[in-house]
Amino acid sequence: MEQSVLEAKAVQRHLRKAPRKVRLVADSVRGRGVDVAIKQLEFLKKGASIDVAKVIKSAAANLRDKFQEERFENEDLFVKTIFVDEGVTLKRIQPAPQGRAHRINKRSCHITVVVAKKESELVTE
Repeated sequence: MEQSVLEAKAVQRHLRKAPRKVRLVADSVRGRGVDVAIKQLEFLKKGASIDVAKVIKSAAANLRDKFQEERFENEDLFVKTIFVDEGVTLKRIQPAPQGRAHRINKRSCHITVVVAKKESELVTE
């Protein structure tokens, strides 16, 4: 019988921000501890940092809910996987000179975060 993997996932779908801008924020916290990632996002000057922090907190809460018999602190968890996919694009029209029309793409994205428990390190003497 295999031991269950201590990880949980959270997904934010149809976020009305361009995926290109959200990926900049997601790349800055990939692989970090949850507590370090949340603190870093708190001081980041990007609009998407609030949304990414919210998804990380949700994934950590999902892990605590999934494994209720164990107690987890944010220091014990890390961001195992984080990626941003492109969502639906709303197509709008901007009037342009001489009767023309220019298209405006209003992009959205999906943020997926997987958090896991840090493995205990072996001490060799």
